[in-house]
Amino acid sequence: MAFDNSPFRVGAQPTGYAGTQVDIDQGLRTFMLGVYNNMVIGLGISGLVALGLNMAAVAQTATGRVALTPFGQLLYTSPLKWVIMLAPLAFIFIFSMRMERMSAASARLTFFAFAAVMGASMSSLLLVFTGASVVRVFFITAATFGGLSLYGYTTKRSLSGMGSFLMMGLIGLIIASVVNIFMASSALQFAISVLGVLIFAGLTAYDTQKLKEMFLYSGADAEGAAKLSVNGALTLYLDFINMFQMLLSLLGDRR
Repeated sequence: MAFDNSPFRVGAQPTGYAGTQVDIDQGLRTFMLGVYNNMVIGLGISGLVALGLNMAAVAQTATGRVALTPFGQLLYTSPLKWVIMLAPLAFIFIFSMRMERMSAASARLTFFAFAAVMGASMSSLLLVFTGASVVRVFFITAATFGGLSLYGYTTKRSLSGMGSFLMMGLIGLIIASVVNIFMASSALQFAISVLGVLIFAGLTAYDTQKLKEMFLYSGADAEGAAKLSVNGALTLYLDFINMFQMLLSLLGDRR
């Protein structure tokens, strides 16, 4: 009997095949490494785009104050700002509707394009918060995310019971955020940020465990596992970005 020795080989373990469990463990490590690699590249793209746009949009005046350049005014004060703000949602819809029909390479390129668009939409944060506090909160988020994702990967406790609770909390968070656009309540915004940190912290651990189990029970070949890796990178990327924005709202120093 011939066995598939791909690092993404999962499924039933043939009786007497001593290397099967080792192959599955190696495949899981390779899969999760692919998820994290794609996610880190996505974060890097977002950061570079946000920084590049901000540098082009902001100039220092003779008095030492900062002001928007003509490009910055086009980017942040014209109707174009709505296109930039809403463009990431368009990419999410593309992923949800076309992911099954995409090749792994196309899915990866689409994810990186999404990360670039997300970086553009987040570039305005550098107008609101000081650069030093953005960097500080980023590293706080990275340390928190790393610990929670490691917990989700290594724990033997099932986190599936958290899923429904966290999704209900996320829906409530979205509704509260929309309401606060019109209310502009600082107290409500503080509550949203605190709850948001807790919700996305829980989702980080839950999604990591879910990705691990999806790989182990999917029976995917190398191409399918590569697509699952991109989808997993998108999921964890969104957890990271949302946690970062919530923490920045709480801990960032405003200009």
